[in-house]
Amino acid sequence: MSWLVALILLPLVGALVVAGLRDNDRAATLVALAVAVVELLLVVPTWLAYDPGGERLQQVTSFDWIPALGVHVSFGIDGIALIMIAVTALLVPVVIGALNSTDKLPEGRSAGGFLSLILVQEALTIAVFAATDVFLFYVLFEIMLVPMYFLIGFYGGPKRQYAAVKFFLYSFLGGLIMLASAIGAYSLAVDELGEGTFDWATLVAVVSDAPVNTQIWLFLGFFLAFAIKAPLVPFHTWLPDAAGQAPIAVTVLLVGVLDKVGTFGFLRYSLPMFPDASAQLAPLVLTLAVLGVIYGSILAAGQQDMKRFVAYVSIAHFGFIALGIFAFTPQATVGSATYMLNHSLATGMLILVLGIVAARGGSTRISDYGGMFKMTPILGGMLLLGGMSTLSLPGTNSFISEFLVLLGAFDSRPVFAIIATVGLVLAAAYVLWLYQRIMTGPVRGAALVDVSDAPAPSEGISTNGGGGGTSEGGTATAVAPEKTETATRKTIRDLSGKEIAVLAPLVVLIIGLGFYPQPVLDTVTPSVEATLQAVQER
Repeated sequence: MSWLVALILLPLVGALVVAGLRDNDRAATLVALAVAVVELLLVVPTWLAYDPGGERLQQVTSFDWIPALGVHVSFGIDGIALIMIAVTALLVPVVIGALNSTDKLPEGRSAGGFLSLILVQEALTIAVFAATDVFLFYVLFEIMLVPMYFLIGFYGGPKRQYAAVKFFLYSFLGGLIMLASAIGAYSLAVDELGEGTFDWATLVAVVSDAPVNTQIWLFLGFFLAFAIKAPLVPFHTWLPDAAGQAPIAVTVLLVGVLDKVGTFGFLRYSLPMFPDASAQLAPLVLTLAVLGVIYGSILAAGQQDMKRFVAYVSIAHFGFIALGIFAFTPQATVGSATYMLNHSLATGMLILVLGIVAARGGSTRISDYGGMFKMTPILGGMLLLGGMSTLSLPGTNSFISEFLVLLGAFDSRPVFAIIATVGLVLAAAYVLWLYQRIMTGPVRGAALVDVSDAPAPSEGISTNGGGGGTSEGGTATAVAPEKTETATRKTIRDLSGKEIAVLAPLVVLIIGLGFYPQPVLDTVTPSVEATLQAVQER
């Protein structure tokens, strides 16, 4: 059994064990954390076994599933899939370790049920990134919606059912349209080869030579599914609702990993299978990308809810990723591939820290906070680091990705690159605005300060001629005491040693990849070059 198959099976087995511990939340949490840590450790030999200069798809494992239709359970990885599998395996133990600090499960819901769904989500997400059979990819693309639906619908906020159904319907509809295109590609294989197949490599060879009009129709089916998942404007409306209602741990996985299936799909399926259509429709996609950058940035600046703020920030960042992919230059596409990893780290850090802030104050409204740095300086420092990574400050991990995207896009699509650059200015504005509102100034806000009404000291008795209230006859008149507000600062604790330890891997990677991104660049560059080869030859 390959390391890759082990990465898929281990969380599924762990989910079964954790599901049996519904009556013991502590045991369920410890077992789930242990499984997630072992999963992360398994990524190490998987990464070491990968040869960036070797075959496009490595560690391939394939089993017959439906031989009559040429369907296989087939897995393999390239450099892009490897980094996404790695960041998925990293974020799961982090969110489990931070669970008690960020989320309070609804009454009557057990940690065992919640964490078993988290582990199932991890297994399905890794399987989606590793799938090399198009039909298998579609099946996993749809099935992975199920645990996320229950994670939002059972454990989310007051409007969780609405958000969960909206998330499911959007993604499920997109998947069905993708299936229609996959069947179209299968039919082309039948006409060309005399037999049908869903093997990715075979379909790339067959479909990439199809007439451009045929490619366009098939491309649109895959594109719609991926644009919804990414999400690109105007297919984004499910994300603010889902992220706003989901628990913090689920929001990290939703925005940090699950959404990347869309941009990953562009690289794995859209460009290699439909190179002519990708080149012809690139202006349309680039228009949606830069629209997303500006639109997401402006709406992020106007948000009052922390989680919806992060959702709109992510919409802007996905615009940058799509810009780099459809610029069709090695620099820009390498930037997009690494941006998927770095956005997961930056957004994961930001959401977790904001989740801790909200758990401390009991509110996700930004206006309920102010001057919190005076009470929680370590937490304030973590929020600052997450914010700086989000706005791609030099020295943080996201900088190299955003720089490569804009540099490469300017070579081939200068107008789109210049428009997207406005997003850099807006990013600085909305991140600093968020930090200023929550952390700086005097301690204020309903989350940090108790305000109660108390009577003011009596003004005493005023007599005639004394300048106070008097009666016409000169008798003394008592002045009624007025009420004034007295503010009492709440006790808000700073990060504990355990919470610092949970966030430490993200801190190390944000700073480490900011100064030395070469290992990630070396891993993804050969896969990007192979992806772009077919498009650049058109």
